[in-house]
Amino acid sequence: MAKLSKQKQVAEIIKCGKEPSYFFNTYLKIQHPVRGLIPFNTYDFQDDCVQHFIDNRFNIVLKSRQLGLSTLAAAYSVWLAIFQKEKNILVIATKLSVAQNFITKVKSMIKSLPKWLLLPDIVSNNKQQIQFSHGSSIKAIPTSEDAGRSEALSLLIIDEAAFVRNFDTIWTGIYPTISTGGRVVILSTPNGVGGQYYKLYTEAESGLNEFNSIKLPWDVHPERDEEWFSKTTGNMSERQIAQEYLCDFSSSGDTYLGAADLKWVRECVTPPIAREGDDKNVWIWKYPLSAHEYVISADVARGDSKDFSTFHVIDVNEGELAAEYKGKIRPDTFAELLSTWGNKYNKALLCPENNSFGYATILKLQDLAYPRLYYRKRQGVYLGGYVPKQSADIAGFTTNGKTRSMILSKLEEIIRNKQLLIRSSRTYEELKTFTWNTGRAEAKRGFHDDLVMSLAIGTWLYDSSSDYSKGSKGLNNAMLLAMSSKKNIYEDVMSDPRDKLDPEKKKYENLRKNKNKNGNNKIPHDFLWVIK
Repeated sequence: MAKLSKQKQVAEIIKCGKEPSYFFNTYLKIQHPVRGLIPFNTYDFQDDCVQHFIDNRFNIVLKSRQLGLSTLAAAYSVWLAIFQKEKNILVIATKLSVAQNFITKVKSMIKSLPKWLLLPDIVSNNKQQIQFSHGSSIKAIPTSEDAGRSEALSLLIIDEAAFVRNFDTIWTGIYPTISTGGRVVILSTPNGVGGQYYKLYTEAESGLNEFNSIKLPWDVHPERDEEWFSKTTGNMSERQIAQEYLCDFSSSGDTYLGAADLKWVRECVTPPIAREGDDKNVWIWKYPLSAHEYVISADVARGDSKDFSTFHVIDVNEGELAAEYKGKIRPDTFAELLSTWGNKYNKALLCPENNSFGYATILKLQDLAYPRLYYRKRQGVYLGGYVPKQSADIAGFTTNGKTRSMILSKLEEIIRNKQLLIRSSRTYEELKTFTWNTGRAEAKRGFHDDLVMSLAIGTWLYDSSSDYSKGSKGLNNAMLLAMSSKKNIYEDVMSDPRDKLDPEKKKYENLRKNKNKNGNNKIPHDFLWVIK
């Protein structure tokens, strides 16, 4: 660029101070990993972002990978620090190396500027901070629970916020430092449902908080097309594609259920036809049918803490959720509620969790003489009401490390195979935030899994219990059908060998023969033991 006169330099300084996009495209250079130092020629979507940063105090960006947003944030920081006095800019990154890389970008940009455009002097310069003579500074730090607490911030930039450890704690501590007039830019690709970033972005989209939401999927970049996308994502998993390029919360992250399974559950969600109970938290999709059998599973909480007591009513005949409850209720009152709805649904097989507060619920159900309570024997499982309860038997479902994995595996299998229609939006929301955490499936921090655990017990009982499951009934019927045989009876041809039976046996055989003729008993005598 030709050397400018003092008058033109002043005009350029004023124009750059007013228009950051002009400053970027005219004077700023960035470090390219292959091409070295190159002019920073911004795209339209990047210019739009900068305008959003100027127009709104609080901005939250959901972005695809490799859109240059971190570079844009560094350029915006340089512009603000150079052309405005006393601006304290803080960048929070996922780790120290990322924070240092941000400052490296800033220094590279500043170094590329003509000397007459760099108005303030640099008074401090290290790997994490650069300070100017007119009071402005740019500082980048790794995440920590006390990050930024003591700072009086003009601009806070949080890079890859969905991956920042303990971001909810950091946000709670740092928000007061910007509440007096500071600005915020939060950037991230998605990392599954749940967490502070997810909460802030989804609320911003719904207009429920002060943030301006900006969504930038892969195709906002003008140099990308379907061919580029197919080539780039060819060796990536569905979850990776959703996280890195599609800006899809529900399909990204390490959720317990796969993206396709969560999508199917979401498609099954329908509003309940009625909401009953004192707190209107019993949601009903299907009223009981006299010819149908039901199971009810329950997860019990204390009733006055952060957890909820929940139950699910599963229609065994149809393979669908008929009703559901989620509320804060005392264990003994919860037992009364379970008894009421269990009796309504044809004396459904009732299986509460018996850990902790569940034991109080079970004792109350026994006092109420509920007719079909689930019991576990030391050597097997049977149904209350059919076999007399013995002192060694255990009522309810015992959840421990082994049984927890068992029922959760059954829940995943049932949903993956689309064997149970789950119509509840409440259950779907919990399934979205039920994720793997160091090898253990559990709710994300700040979310609940009470409905998930209740449903897991219910699906295990519905599909796996050898005494009651839909699958085992079908297997038994198939076995009986395979073992049955047809006979043609010819009269007056020869004497029946059974005529030689003793009178009592002959009487029984004649009775059985008449029943077979009438179609009342199709099961051969030799196999009647199967259903006894």
